[in-house]
Amino acid sequence: MTTAESSVPHTLRATIVVPVYNASHHIESCAPSLLGQSIGPDHYEVVYVDDGSTDDSAERLDRLAAAHPHVRVIHQENSGWPGKPRNVGIAHSRGEFVQFVDQDDELGEEALERLCALGAKNESDIVLGKVVGTMQPPSSVFARTIDRCSVRDHSLMDSLTPHKMFRRSFLLEHGIRFPEGRCRLEDQLFMARAYVATDRVSVLADYPCYYWMRRADEGNNSSAPIDVRGYFGNLRQVVRALKDGTEPGAERDALLRRTYRVEILQQVSEPRVLSNHLDVRSRFEAVRELVAEEFAPGVREGLPAVQRLRATLLEEGRLDGLRALAERTRTLRAQARLGRLRWRDGRLTAPLRMTLTHDDGTPVVMVERDGRLLLDPRLLEGNPAITEWEVGDPLRAASAHVLLKDRKRPMGWFPACDLRAAVVAAGPGRSRLEVRGDLVVDPLTAAGGAPLQRGVYDVRGSVQLLGVGRSVRITGDRRGELTAAGAARVGPGAVGVVPYWTAERTLAVDVGEFYHRMDALPPRRWTARIPAPARRPLGRAWRTLRAKAPRR
Repeated sequence: MTTAESSVPHTLRATIVVPVYNASHHIESCAPSLLGQSIGPDHYEVVYVDDGSTDDSAERLDRLAAAHPHVRVIHQENSGWPGKPRNVGIAHSRGEFVQFVDQDDELGEEALERLCALGAKNESDIVLGKVVGTMQPPSSVFARTIDRCSVRDHSLMDSLTPHKMFRRSFLLEHGIRFPEGRCRLEDQLFMARAYVATDRVSVLADYPCYYWMRRADEGNNSSAPIDVRGYFGNLRQVVRALKDGTEPGAERDALLRRTYRVEILQQVSEPRVLSNHLDVRSRFEAVRELVAEEFAPGVREGLPAVQRLRATLLEEGRLDGLRALAERTRTLRAQARLGRLRWRDGRLTAPLRMTLTHDDGTPVVMVERDGRLLLDPRLLEGNPAITEWEVGDPLRAASAHVLLKDRKRPMGWFPACDLRAAVVAAGPGRSRLEVRGDLVVDPLTAAGGAPLQRGVYDVRGSVQLLGVGRSVRITGDRRGELTAAGAARVGPGAVGVVPYWTAERTLAVDVGEFYHRMDALPPRRWTARIPAPARRPLGRAWRTLRAKAPRR
């Protein structure tokens, strides 16, 4: 049964498809962001598919449809999972593009307008809008807006949720649908089929499009306990979908590497492999069987050193070796050191170095022996399965990012910093990996190419070295030799920007005088550099300035 059917005088630009089951009050909290899109009600529709709700969701939806001509509701018997309602939504959609939204999530006000424009400009089959919220940390997939890319040349496999916009004709032409009935990883399966079917994918990174929020009642499907065999059976379907869309060889191996790295190796890494849960052994056996049957050796061989070691121990059936390795790697830390902060051409800059260390602060090293480069022996101490391990290419999959984490809003941005990994000497016959480059924060472009909103941003870093990923707060020199860059006004609007050290001695940036009023203090007080060595922590010095500045 469909309510509020209306004629379509012209082609709609987009259809929002929302599967609903016992959503109750979530409907009203989500609806305003869907109903008030800036693109205008004549250019899009919202299709709610009620999957046999047993609460008052059906009545709430019908009231929305009665009040809003661009809303339609489809009622059906309960299918038990979001797949069928989404497929029904695709079948009933009339827009050029289809945007999937979960019943308890929201869209940014301009999301459809911006996504449709980017998709039309580039004839895109898939458009990824920046995802923010409480369900996952900020993703570097959305570091920059990209007009056109594919899963073969961009890290799209790091974004496997279906909260995206799809060209409707693309879905119909390739028969891309969600699996129906109870199915773990149904989102990954849908996205795997979609990604391998096109090379016309766009990424919109300069506007928060999708607000993916964790429900207060923890009622998300993904939070429920899993059946081990069922889960990895579904993962096998994802792997086969990727294989079906590619030819054997390096390209397929690279595509499968993300699944191996995340879905497989996380089962045999810390903290999971170190737990005392009874299912550790069953998960180990299930993933080992899956790898043996579905992954070519080239997938494993393309991994960086520590991940390749884990994969080898897994394939050899050495759970004891995996546990010993996890005991050593779980204590690894990232360390970030910032040089002198300066303003250059309206951008805040400073030299930045990041590296991996053991818990005692000593660097993770590589040892040169007989013409080979070997992994830090400390990572192999007490391991019953292996005594040495060749690193191979030390720069394989090495990367680093700087994140500006909005302190008040659930989002983050990745400023365009020039950071590169390098091998540096660490003593006779030893070397280590270090990320070197410049922290660069341009307040007018740091939000994915757009200006930063007024607020306070904590500056954090992340590194991936040797197959070990860690986040790190960017701190000042322990000897107190850093100097403050001072405040600056940037852009046509002369927006006030104040970098400062927090009480924890980490870097933060105040944009738009959120905490610090620049005109409330003598200009020299704000622009003068704090001499080195400092007599007290920079965080305390900045708190003194902050205490004298009136707030608004």
